This record gives sequence, C-alpha cells and structure tokens, in this order.
Amino acid sequence: MSKYEIPFLTACVQAFSQRFAMTRQAAFRYLHEHKGLSFLIEFYDVEHLQSMDETIDDLLIICQRNGGELA
Repeated sequence: MSKYEIPFLTACVQAFSQRFAMTRQAAFRYLHEHKGLSFLIEFYDVEHLQSMDETIDDLLIICQRNGGELA
C-alpha cells in the first residue's frame, strides 16, 4: 500500500459518512462489511483520479451488490 492510499481511504470514509449521515465508525464498518474498502484498495489507481462524489457513487454500487442497503 502506498503512502497516499491511507489518506485517500480516510477521506472516502469521511465523505461516505457525511453523505449518508452516519458516524465515521459506522461508515467504516459498512464499507468493510460490504467490500467497499477492498474495492478502493484494489482500484485505487482509477478511483483516486475521480471526484469524491463519483468515488462515493461507485462505493454505493459495490456495497449494494454485496448486500448493503443504503439509499
């Protein structure tokens, strides 16, 4: 993992928690449980080039495909 990935993951968890009005801990648990964090790590090279809104949209799609139920 590069030194840039951890700040990126942290920013994504924060943005996700803000969009869905949840705590950062709840957002982290949700993203971990529904494979969102794994997706960000695997596709960091593409995802970090997108806007944060696009990245959060992608996370929502991945998590929903893995059983997550947020609107």
